Amino acid sequence: MTNATADARPPDGLKPDAIGFLDALVIGLNATSPAYSLAAVVGPIAVLVGIHAPGVMLASFVPMLLIASAFYYLNRVDQDCGTTFSWVTRAMGPWAGWLGGWAIAMTGVLVVGSLADVAVTFALLAVGLDSWAENEAVRQTLAVVLILVMTAVCVVGTEVSARVQDALILAQVVCLLALAVVALYRVYAGTGTLDSLEPSMDWLNPFGAGGASLTAALLLGVFTYWGWESAVNLTEETEDSATAPGRAAVWSTVVLLVTYVSVAIAVVAYAGTDFLAENAEEEEFLFALLAEEAMGGWDWVVLLAVSTSALASTQTTIIPASRTALSMARRHALPRHFARIHPRFRTPDASTWWVAGIAIAWYIVVSRISENALFDSLTALSLLIAFYYALTGVACAVFYRRHLTENVKQFLLIGVGPLIGAGLLTWLLVESVIDMADPENSYSGVSWFGLGPPLVIGIGIALAGVVVMVVQRLVSPAFWSERRTVADPELVHGKES
Repeated sequence: MTNATADARPPDGLKPDAIGFLDALVIGLNATSPAYSLAAVVGPIAVLVGIHAPGVMLASFVPMLLIASAFYYLNRVDQDCGTTFSWVTRAMGPWAGWLGGWAIAMTGVLVVGSLADVAVTFALLAVGLDSWAENEAVRQTLAVVLILVMTAVCVVGTEVSARVQDALILAQVVCLLALAVVALYRVYAGTGTLDSLEPSMDWLNPFGAGGASLTAALLLGVFTYWGWESAVNLTEETEDSATAPGRAAVWSTVVLLVTYVSVAIAVVAYAGTDFLAENAEEEEFLFALLAEEAMGGWDWVVLLAVSTSALASTQTTIIPASRTALSMARRHALPRHFARIHPRFRTPDASTWWVAGIAIAWYIVVSRISENALFDSLTALSLLIAFYYALTGVACAVFYRRHLTENVKQFLLIGVGPLIGAGLLTWLLVESVIDMADPENSYSGVSWFGLGPPLVIGIGIALAGVVVMVVQRLVSPAFWSERRTVADPELVHGKES
């Protein structure tokens, strides 16, 4: 940890050494909501690239690993819970840093309500309360209650949060493996109920389909990995904070790769591409249909997997948003109130409750517009995610720019790799904007100001961020007056030796 970073933190800061490497790894995994993410994208990806869906999941892993490398090396020299906000500020200045922090905070606002809704819906389906799941008022009320409960868990303590996450990831992985094992067994035993296909190594070739469909599939695949960096947002509360959070981030992407590819192979093999294409519009309910086909009376196991996946992510998605707001507030980039630390639990209670409150308001308001509008707001996530991931990759190369030619390792892992990852994500960002500009590509299929609703939502969030940033600059200019700190030879060599 740098002296500048340490001095900036109040003595009553976040609780140090609250969790270890494995806890951070679990939180990084759960933040991606693996079961729900798979359920949401396997069908649409199969429609686009057919049997090459597992290959797309493999290719989508590449930019995530490259950006995870940037998180790892930046965390080694700056263990700040604000991650992208702090790093980009040091490397590229306060304006870029502020926008990166705003993007992270807003991702939590956009997604928490939807995750809670999915967790409630699948839990009700798993216990046979289908009528409750179909009742909008009941479902949304339970979703709000769930957000409040998971927010309280986050406030009570990071250790408690980690224990809850340990239990949820275990249940989720067991359920997913059960589906994969049963599906593949029935494929090779010839007892499947659908048009099964025998897996082939050619399925791992993402370029088999080619064309524009590959680009669209990669867009879906990349964002199923989003969330692994939650482990790094807990850096100030993790043992061995200089290396453990970064390692957890990198390893979580690898574990996700194995999970996604193996389950995608099982799903495509059992269901066949025709079934997946016919039910692609069901999206998050696809696993419910597959579970009923493959596991019969045991379909509740898979429903439980998706529910626990969304439940875990409801909690972990609050973490990066609240920690980023805390980091911004203690450097006067946001109102000081957001920097409050609970005197007993030593967690950022003010920023955590604010994130939850705004997320609940967003969920209720957008749900009142239409269910499709809620899905459109989730689609807008891709813009924010690609932006701050790419920004972090560039910041890594800029931060270490004077040291990239010292050895091959630094040149590849700290310079070239993160820049390639940033370039790939920038390309995906541009493709997303082009795709979202067409209203026909949105869930609602309606036009907002001549554009697709997801793009309008993304632009609106960006403009709101600029307005808040300018106001904060005028009201409290201290953050913008900071002298930018870049990597120096002693610091880099000290960490790398």
